[in-house]
Amino acid sequence: MTFTREEKLALVKMVDYVILADSKVDPAEMKLLTELMHRFHFDAFFIGQSRNLNKEEAYKILGGMPLHKKQILAQLLDQVAIADGYVHEKEIIKIIETLNHMGIERSTLNSSNL
Repeated sequence: MTFTREEKLALVKMVDYVILADSKVDPAEMKLLTELMHRFHFDAFFIGQSRNLNKEEAYKILGGMPLHKKQILAQLLDQVAIADGYVHEKEIIKIIETLNHMGIERSTLNSSNL
């Protein structure tokens, strides 16, 4: 699956958003992020760039993606939330917030884990 640079920035922004939701970064979350860096071809500098992206702009970019890309992002966010073995309520809230801003409902995402 190929994402545009803007889509990738927004995707990384939301992954980071969920990782930081519970105010702690677990080693398992960092391992997953490293795997995503290889899968989506980005580096630590790109993460910094994604953090500079305005959240509302990220939502706008994500909302414009086709459904199959949104499904991939939803799956990634689920993976991030469960990476440390515990799904924090704040992570669920951030995921639902992101899905809502993308204009989709969880029922649309039949492969989600949460």
